[in-house]
Amino acid sequence: MRNPNQSSPLSATVINLSKAIFTVNRHAKTAINPGYLYYLKKQALLKMIKEGKANKVGLHFSNNPKYSQQQSDVLVSCGEYTFHIPPTKKDFEDLPHLGTLNQKSRNPKCRMSLSEAKSILERYTGLAEKDSNNRKKPSSNKYNKPIFKKLGDSFF
Repeated sequence: MRNPNQSSPLSATVINLSKAIFTVNRHAKTAINPGYLYYLKKQALLKMIKEGKANKVGLHFSNNPKYSQQQSDVLVSCGEYTFHIPPTKKDFEDLPHLGTLNQKSRNPKCRMSLSEAKSILERYTGLAEKDSNNRKKPSSNKYNKPIFKKLGDSFF
């Protein structure tokens, strides 16, 4: 149920999509199970690249490489924001390597709720989150109190 004071859902403009991706990415970094959020971010960026709303700039060395090995990520420019996604083999052939990430370069601040950001990206990509582990499932197994028998009585 929507609050009457809230406006209608945001449209899929480059600005709204980039803010939604920024919000999802920020929450994914601290989420218990970030897999779906990172997948949603990646699929939205790939669709935007395909539609010409975003473009691949180059490759950066990853700040957090897996298994302590050197690794590169693709830098994607989207509106006023930049993001990183995993590279493909073709990216290594086509894109210039930009070296290490400039720590002074930051994305603009954005105020958007995670639920609104997910809603925008899910409508844009056509994805939907399957039952997550975060939701509590109703317990069908009711707790049975243990029954203590007197010493020497049979358990059967």
